[in-house]
Amino acid sequence: MPKTTPVHPAGHPAPVLTTPHPEGVSNDEFRAAMSRLAAGVCLITAQEPPLSADGPRGEDVGMTATAFMSVSLDPPLVLVSVREGSRMDDLLAEQPLWAVSLLADSQLQVAGRFSMKGRISDRLLFEGLPCVRGALSGAPLLTGSLATLECRTESRVTAGDHTLVIGRVLGVGLPAPDAPPLTYFRGRYRHLAP
Repeated sequence: MPKTTPVHPAGHPAPVLTTPHPEGVSNDEFRAAMSRLAAGVCLITAQEPPLSADGPRGEDVGMTATAFMSVSLDPPLVLVSVREGSRMDDLLAEQPLWAVSLLADSQLQVAGRFSMKGRISDRLLFEGLPCVRGALSGAPLLTGSLATLECRTESRVTAGDHTLVIGRVLGVGLPAPDAPPLTYFRGRYRHLAP
């Protein structure tokens, strides 16, 4: 069935959305709808395991995420969605310990730094960032973030082109609990109005 061009109430045509799936929803339609869901922004971090038992520690890896949520209070579980086959997905398949820093609005540059396409090495991305090493996960925790969580993977579920990683929260910190949060809405990072 051919798609018609919807018209907004103001009389202006809406953008034409293409590439339908068999279910009838196109990638563009789905992306447009989901961009209207405001989300918090966090930095997911993990440390590569050493190559040998007595070898040096591995490199720190980080990824900006907006698909992060609380799953359960008892036990304390969280979920993050990572792109299947990404560096973080590959790392979390072998490294069960990881961490989350919930970003404050003053950490906009951190979010942008770790979400760049074709980015430089993670070692350089972490350079100069104010971090402490998590005592339970060994992963970097951003100072100045709203909260930090150290996690251990409980399960991994393949969901389309992403992997849902469910982690048990081993420890939490509240470095800057009263700072305003960084949010993501309609494809852009946003600040909440006071």
